[in-house]
Amino acid sequence: MLDVIKKAEETHSLNKDELVLLLKEDKFDKEIFEAADRVRKKYVGDEVHLRGLIEFSNICKQNCLYCGLRRDNKNVERYRLSEEQIINFAKNARNLGYRTVVLQSGEDDYFNVDRMTRILRAIKELDLAITLSIGEKSYEEYKAYKEAGANRYLLRIETTDKGLYEKLDPNMSHENRKRCLMDLKKLGYEVGTGCLVGLPGQTLESLADDILFFKEIDADMIGVGPFIPNPDTPLKDEKGGTFELSLKVMALTRLLLPDINIPATTAMETLNKNGRLIALQSGANVVMPNVTEGEYRKLYALYPGKICVNDTPAHCFGCISGKINSIGRPISKDYGYRKKIFEKA
Repeated sequence: MLDVIKKAEETHSLNKDELVLLLKEDKFDKEIFEAADRVRKKYVGDEVHLRGLIEFSNICKQNCLYCGLRRDNKNVERYRLSEEQIINFAKNARNLGYRTVVLQSGEDDYFNVDRMTRILRAIKELDLAITLSIGEKSYEEYKAYKEAGANRYLLRIETTDKGLYEKLDPNMSHENRKRCLMDLKKLGYEVGTGCLVGLPGQTLESLADDILFFKEIDADMIGVGPFIPNPDTPLKDEKGGTFELSLKVMALTRLLLPDINIPATTAMETLNKNGRLIALQSGANVVMPNVTEGEYRKLYALYPGKICVNDTPAHCFGCISGKINSIGRPISKDYGYRKKIFEKA
């Protein structure tokens, strides 16, 4: 096992059987996390990049079984920010010291190309990098957003198991999800994807495939988080994912993709009160604090127990900065683009 971990750290390459072996056996987790932290330090350094998250609409046309924003959930109070509110939240984020904002929403068709490009152009004038996370769109839409100033795009594959994906995401196509990721790559976005860990019916083999998929498409950013059952969804009685396995999938992703950006996800902190700091010491180098203001923070209810819903953006910025500094890591002052060390062969 130690030889396999050493191989991962030195060559950044493992086959599926080796990944499954490491996922199955928990005696050597400490060695995996330490190796991932060394690789992180070597390739992306100690600086932690903060991305300010603006959750601008919780309206979604999709009906994913695991998500609290699913179309058929009648227990969530829906909201949609105005263009002016979104731009103001971005201005406030810039004033706090963020260099990147992440515009995230459900798949809300109200935000068409005209509206989104107006918002993107206005935010671009603030000298911010922009990440979009608004779901599946056409090539033409992605192109329009890139031209209007979007730099990165987050679209989690959730699982590379086609059967499981299509069971959990009714009327959605796994092929189309992958098409979206390929289109984003072609258009020159920094592409973020990722997976949920602990979905009902998910296997360790499937998680190994997820990690190999991230490497195959040479993703620029990977978000890994535990599946947390939402009481307002059909999966409310399922067991959910664990912090430990989510952390291990994240660490193994770092070992195989040494120069990418990996966030310490908020969902991890929902399961472990020091989750983000532990993740930062196990391969992660990005944190995405919420810069949405007011009641909206509570209403973007993907899963229960979400942290920081009663905080202000200023408090969140100060709190997470202090925590990051407490483990001897500085906050980055640049946009945090991926600096590729390896070109894909």
